[in-house]
Amino acid sequence: MHDMHFLQDLMVLFGMGVVMVVIFHRLNLPPVLGFLITGVVCGPYGFKLVESIDAVATLAEIGLVLLLFEAGIEFSVKTFIRLKRFLLIAGGLQMLGTIAATAVIAMYTGMDLQKAAFLGMLVSLSSTAIVIRILEYRGDLDTAHGRSAMSILIFQDLCIVPLVLVTPFLGGKGGSLWDVGLIAGKAILFVVLAGTLVRYIIPPLLGQVAKTKKREAFVLSIILLCLGTAVATSNFGLSMALGAFIAGLILSDSKYSHQALSEILPFREVFNCLVFVSIGMLFDIRTLIADPWLVVVLLTVVVGVKMVIGAGVTAIAGHSARVAILTGVALAQVSEFSFVLSKLGLSVGLLDDRLNQLFLAVAILSMFITPALLTFGEKTVGLVERILPPGWLAGRIKEDPRHKMPENHTIVVGYGVVGRSVVKTLQQLGIPFVVIDNDPLVVRQEMANITIFYGDASRQEVLAHANIKQARLLAITVSDQESGIRTVEMARRLNPQLHVVARARKLLQVEPLVKVGANRVVAEEFAGSLEMVSYVLNEYLLSKEVIDEKLQGLRSDHSANYQALFESLHPHDGNTNLPADFSVEMRKVVAGSPIAGKALFESGLRSKTGTTVVAIQRGEGGFIPNPRSDEVLHEDDVVILMGKPSQLADAAIMFAPATIDTQALPPVVPNPPETEHRADQPAEPPVEHRQDGEKH
Repeated sequence: MHDMHFLQDLMVLFGMGVVMVVIFHRLNLPPVLGFLITGVVCGPYGFKLVESIDAVATLAEIGLVLLLFEAGIEFSVKTFIRLKRFLLIAGGLQMLGTIAATAVIAMYTGMDLQKAAFLGMLVSLSSTAIVIRILEYRGDLDTAHGRSAMSILIFQDLCIVPLVLVTPFLGGKGGSLWDVGLIAGKAILFVVLAGTLVRYIIPPLLGQVAKTKKREAFVLSIILLCLGTAVATSNFGLSMALGAFIAGLILSDSKYSHQALSEILPFREVFNCLVFVSIGMLFDIRTLIADPWLVVVLLTVVVGVKMVIGAGVTAIAGHSARVAILTGVALAQVSEFSFVLSKLGLSVGLLDDRLNQLFLAVAILSMFITPALLTFGEKTVGLVERILPPGWLAGRIKEDPRHKMPENHTIVVGYGVVGRSVVKTLQQLGIPFVVIDNDPLVVRQEMANITIFYGDASRQEVLAHANIKQARLLAITVSDQESGIRTVEMARRLNPQLHVVARARKLLQVEPLVKVGANRVVAEEFAGSLEMVSYVLNEYLLSKEVIDEKLQGLRSDHSANYQALFESLHPHDGNTNLPADFSVEMRKVVAGSPIAGKALFESGLRSKTGTTVVAIQRGEGGFIPNPRSDEVLHEDDVVILMGKPSQLADAAIMFAPATIDTQALPPVVPNPPETEHRADQPAEPPVEHRQDGEKH
């Protein structure tokens, strides 16, 4: 029955959480604030809708571990090393400054030194969980102020162990300095050992697991690494969350980092809901009702002190005024780790029940107002930049630009025979690309030569790392239908404008891929049938013209069927709204071709082949849509043509070097007189007709 009660409690929390997430999404606020409200409403000081509070707190601790593991993967050792100077200087000054300022204010109210110092320790920590989620939500995690805030948060997390060790001494119940030194030494030793293990032992083991290409094995390995490191860290006297962060930090620079991140996120979302719900459960609303003005004053003092000190140390470390202000605002709340520390302080007599509840009220409210503070920070930055001279705003540190993946690029999924052919062609043409492959051996062999990383392309985080939102085309070169369908669905959701080309083994697999959003599907079965027909007809010594005619007929039939299928599934897709027997081709004007250097009206493209020039891509002149009839075709121009397959085949002759007498091509009948002009007549734009009847 106890288990049944726990399941009912989870149903209540998740149900209430869904409602709050929807509401806060409508208000354009981060969902973590909805989880805090859920905890307040369902907790023991609210409507008491949850009975198994201890079990929820246990799951919340696991969620905190997963959150810090994810934060370590996203931060990376390289970023840690690059920011080590700022981390030590700004982090150290922020901690010491906040503790000192809070202690002075507390002593001014009559509190003794030990309790005042402990209160400063509680206030000095900021919420890694809140800051990460809000920076992610705003897209600011990789900005200069996002990196500086994360650096200070890491330093704070590293200081949690010393703060825990010092707390019993402040309460008069600690051991000797030798005991403190011994525990600190063990902690340092563990960090070194864990770093060595995760850096040199874990990646080869993950490599062996990845070779199996079994997602289940990989997921379990990542969970084992995360929880195992956390438990081991706890046994050495450190916090489990810090151990998980170390594991993620060192794993971040391996080729498995993005896939690991994508696998851990679904678990993290569930457990982190419980993290913030459990924090909300600690809040006794009666404290706020009894002393509202006292809570407001304390909240103002805490937030103000943290903002000023955070901004000040960031500026001292060399950042600009903008980065300093936004960093100070991001660090203005109290940490979830402070709740753990407050329990210890309560047990050793540094806090009484009333002071503890006042602290909890201020801490939770500071978390709740963080998004509003960040908006306030942006407005403050704008005001400061308008008032102060530019020379006062610059910092000594050159701000690193946001790391960028290619834009307007092609994402190639799979690096087999087909994928290599696509990549080779893209390299030759200078088209930017990113490759995703789920074979660790291939990734390891090719990562020095091309932009390639390990991962499952159907996962949102993997596609996001490939900058799917800025990509132009997705080429799925693997023939696994289920994987292809999931990838197309996810890609289409992340970038509705993306052009998707997919591969299928059989014609029967074309329709499912088109249904989920593929613009074009290449069926191996059809390509093989064309090759087979060609070989059969060659054996009967038929002429090349006859063979080409038959193959072109098969292609036209297939194109018509494909177009009809696409139109039935995507009737509003303007890019494919062409007659079934029409196609679009791109041809390059080469040196010596009959049309090089001629205007469109004298080139004969329309009169001799019946094709329509839709646009011209000019290297230096840019893109020219619906070109006028007097537009001259230059060498290296790329001309976009529309017409029937037979017309496009005739037009192809005119783009080749002049070895064929193009005058022998018969004119197209009827020949619209208004589209052709003699060279001595003034050029007028041609009148063409689209299929919807509009003239252009």
